Amino acid sequence: MASQTAQNSKSTQEFVPIKEVRDGVVVLKDGGLRLILIASSLNLALKSEDEQRATISQFQNFLNSLDFSVQIYVSSRRLDIRPYIALLEERLKAQMEDLLKIQIREYIDFVKNFTERSSIMTKNFFIVVPYTQPLLGGKKGFSILPSKKGTAEKKLDDMEAFEEARSQLEQRASVVEQGLSGMGIRVIQLGTEEVVELFYKIFNPGETELPMASGNN
Repeated sequence: MASQTAQNSKSTQEFVPIKEVRDGVVVLKDGGLRLILIASSLNLALKSEDEQRATISQFQNFLNSLDFSVQIYVSSRRLDIRPYIALLEERLKAQMEDLLKIQIREYIDFVKNFTERSSIMTKNFFIVVPYTQPLLGGKKGFSILPSKKGTAEKKLDDMEAFEEARSQLEQRASVVEQGLSGMGIRVIQLGTEEVVELFYKIFNPGETELPMASGNN
């Protein structure tokens, strides 16, 4: 039974195109790199018709100005209120006044009942910036073609290729950030732990909690 579970897990991993996440950069099995940005949102419904048209035109101009492709990913999930309820429960235990204890308990019950009746969703907006080094001409991308060099020398070449590719990625991310900031959209690059958490939730949609991550961003 255990061997069958391990085999199923291995088969599942074969469909995941990710090799590793290094310094916040997603390294794909084919040698391509991806940098993920999280972006704030705009509520067009709160803007006038002229402002809406201007914003849409700005976004269109931003997309047309890019000389590389980007992927926009929207994550829509039911809001997990368990951490908030746990915080309220701690406040309830620490509260000494009976009247406030009653009010906190009633508020906890209200939040629980309301969220059970209503499907409250939270949305996050991500922009995936890609970069793949050319196979021909210039320095070869790391882990793309086999090498006859020694392990230490190959590792050094891989590190240099990665840093060069990451520099290109960061330049592209800067272009995206500048283009969106003019529309009032804030953009932040995800670190290693944030990227791991994002993909964990994508590949485990039924689970809402991520085990404690280890390592540095």
